[in-house]
Amino acid sequence: MEGMLVSIIATVKNEGDAIRPLLDSLVRQTRQPDEIVITDGGSTDHTIAVLQEYGRILPLRIIPVPGSNISVGRNRAIAAATGDIIAATDAGVILDPGWLDAITLPILAGTAQVTAGWFEPDTYTPFETAMGATVLPALDDIDPAAFLPSSRSIAFTKAAWEQVGGYPEWLDYCEDLLFDMALRDQFAPFAFAADAVAYFRPRSSFKAFWKQYYLYARGDGKADLWRKRHAIRYGIYLVALPVLLKGMMRGRPLSWLVMLVAGVVYCAAAFRRLDTATAGWQLAAKLRAFATVPAIRFVGDVAKMVGYPVGIIWRWQQKKRST
Repeated sequence: MEGMLVSIIATVKNEGDAIRPLLDSLVRQTRQPDEIVITDGGSTDHTIAVLQEYGRILPLRIIPVPGSNISVGRNRAIAAATGDIIAATDAGVILDPGWLDAITLPILAGTAQVTAGWFEPDTYTPFETAMGATVLPALDDIDPAAFLPSSRSIAFTKAAWEQVGGYPEWLDYCEDLLFDMALRDQFAPFAFAADAVAYFRPRSSFKAFWKQYYLYARGDGKADLWRKRHAIRYGIYLVALPVLLKGMMRGRPLSWLVMLVAGVVYCAAAFRRLDTATAGWQLAAKLRAFATVPAIRFVGDVAKMVGYPVGIIWRWQQKKRST
């Protein structure tokens, strides 16, 4: 729609020089935003100085919101934005030069109020390549009509944000998923822009990955999300797996066969994606990467099983306090 202003928003804290790739990618956008609004959650490093540096070449406003979580930071940025269209992204990503053009096009054309952008792993080590293939879907894996976007790559009208009440400020993780669900309830179907790509780096160690998935699962528990999915995981690890391991220790061939088949099936999609990502690699390096996949799956599952009940306990405590 002609005359609609476009604002890019993000929230940051202690990003330092790590935010430069995002800002550089904003400079290179084929369509420039009318403004960029970034809230800072109370950085104690030189993040503000870096933002001010780029403010000389970008239409950038910095809003201090010390002590804010991600939801609060995003909501404050959107509330302060003057744009009719909000394009949200995150620190730590690199945006394709055509990202803003692609993600705002359906809204400007009047065919949608929400556009789901896409994301791709930006990997630098064999471990990160295996991590990206294991935890991130490929474009062919998703149903664009049902896809719920990450807030590293999404656009929506400011009116839609207001109508659903913004991001849930009581939730520190999985907040963008709840926001997506609220938008879907009122503004489905979303447009899908496969060309609106945000590149981001997967976790580079098991320790960092554990923390990420623990916090995600804790957020699921707080928000009461995916009960069935988590119940199935507990059933597999606490019931089915011990039974299989007992059978294997007793030398039962069927138990070994079931374990092998189940493991291959569970990792099949990751293996397929990794095979594509490692095309041209030497065989030894490729095999090492493939061997990492089951370990990543296991660590992620255990982190989820630890984090989910922590979130549930938090939710129960909030209910007690409100009664």
